[in-house]
Amino acid sequence: MADFIRLENVTFSYPPAQSNPVLAHLNLTISQGEMVALIGTNGSGKSTLAKLLNALLLPTSGKVIAAGLDTADPANHTAIRSRVGMVFQRPQDQIVASTVEEEIAFGPANLGLPPREVRERVEQALDQANLQDLRERHPFFLSAGEAQRLALAGVLAMRPDCIIFDESTAMLDPANRAALMDQAIILNQQGITILMITHLMDEAAQCGRVIVLHQAQLAMDGPPSTVFSRASELEALGLDQPIALKAADHLRKFFPAMGRNILSIDELINALPPNQRAVSAINNTPQESKKPFDLPVVIRVDQLSHAYPAGAAQSRPALDHLCLQVQEGHTHALIGMSGSGKSTLLQHLNALIRPQSGHVTVGPYHLNDQDLDTRALRRMVALTFQQPEDQIFEHYVGDEIAYGPRNLGHDGRLADVVREAMRAVGLDFDTYKDRLTSELSGGERRKVALASILAVRAHILLLDEPLAGLDPQSRRQVLRLLGTLHQSGKTLLISTHQYEELGASFNAISLLHQGKDILHGAPQHVFSQQEILAPAGIIPPFHTQTARALRNQGWPIQAAIADQAALDAALDRVIQGRPDGIL
Repeated sequence: MADFIRLENVTFSYPPAQSNPVLAHLNLTISQGEMVALIGTNGSGKSTLAKLLNALLLPTSGKVIAAGLDTADPANHTAIRSRVGMVFQRPQDQIVASTVEEEIAFGPANLGLPPREVRERVEQALDQANLQDLRERHPFFLSAGEAQRLALAGVLAMRPDCIIFDESTAMLDPANRAALMDQAIILNQQGITILMITHLMDEAAQCGRVIVLHQAQLAMDGPPSTVFSRASELEALGLDQPIALKAADHLRKFFPAMGRNILSIDELINALPPNQRAVSAINNTPQESKKPFDLPVVIRVDQLSHAYPAGAAQSRPALDHLCLQVQEGHTHALIGMSGSGKSTLLQHLNALIRPQSGHVTVGPYHLNDQDLDTRALRRMVALTFQQPEDQIFEHYVGDEIAYGPRNLGHDGRLADVVREAMRAVGLDFDTYKDRLTSELSGGERRKVALASILAVRAHILLLDEPLAGLDPQSRRQVLRLLGTLHQSGKTLLISTHQYEELGASFNAISLLHQGKDILHGAPQHVFSQQEILAPAGIIPPFHTQTARALRNQGWPIQAAIADQAALDAALDRVIQGRPDGIL
């Protein structure tokens, strides 16, 4: 196949840091029709490389050829950008029009195409992105998944030869993530070159080729089966293997004949052997775990409703008579599809949004009170936003992290408070304190946002998608931090689509659907309720799916399994002749 992308000795630095290149002497080719994953730690240069490929940035030195055109020539930029489309992590960064239909038409119209062709392209893109029913909707009223489909539709209307997905699935729920990946695969099968930038190894494993960037240079390049077989090297680079590959390695001690290079849940399920032994009956009735002791309720939400925007003709309900309780010292998760009301609920709990109807109590504070002391409340309750860009406003990292304790009060030297918060999230104080926040990668911004609320030393932490946009090494670091915070007695309320990794740390889970809490309890209880999860668009954790597949193959293990340790323990009991009859 002919080269579609070619980088020749490319170096790029953001001014004025010419001595610290983001990319250094990079040589790379991507052929027409390939589907390539680009992975690497936060700050490794992935998004910078993407912007070089469609001339949003120009190399400091070297040459970038895209679609046969040199990006250094300004006369080529329009042609390059029409042939190399980008779908960003934040769809609002590229949506400019006031209706879905107008947004899709924006690009083709600016190419100067005849109105008839523009209309034809809009209709085709609406079909491809499944947006026909939303064509007259204002983008503000779209869910996260719908907005991401709109961003893709706007690119598709340009009829590109190549589409770059720059962390486009990071903020989506698993169902919408899977749908976007399926669409990317279909587009690739139609001949479109796909570059998928991702921190999720399971997504990278679905591509035909994986490129790894590390410290501004190319570290690995090959098919997924080759790249992901190098576990120790990936770990040294701050990366990880796909969960199916790691799970298969665990299961091989029980099933030695299981094959290798298993990269997906479907491959793993197909590799599970049937049980040939006679087994006892299994009690699969889902049960709620018994609580070892009762703790006081520190967050109480009663019949809370909220609509955006209030009173408008197109307003949509975000919360609908929602009821919720969170016990003090617990780690409580909010899960649900994009648009289910999770972020809106969190913003009520530190009075960024005041109740339109219903009641909210946090600790001693009644958030319906007109004379609420919000400053005192926010010393007790700190919130990180889903999009860290929405809360970072200082020019320098150190000033951003110091802002909360400086205004809400702190014990000890402010510099020490900031240093401790930065250390907790893996940001070196001397390296980052004078960095411009505008120059940070998405993952680095999320760490800064998390450090800024740790510096406040609040008792209750509200974390909206704390793992989104983080590389595997950073996710592990944040998971350890959350464990430490929990052990110290903090109450954590976490909204997340990445319950796969966080699940073992939750005391309780609430499933939100259409603004209501429709299911709550311990993780084992919640993830066993497939008849409720499926209609709400929730894909059970990997190990829950594996346990279900094993039961279908005759292995007597329970439904209430949500992590690898529980699955290993269940299989240990079965192998030793003690079926899992009790939860």
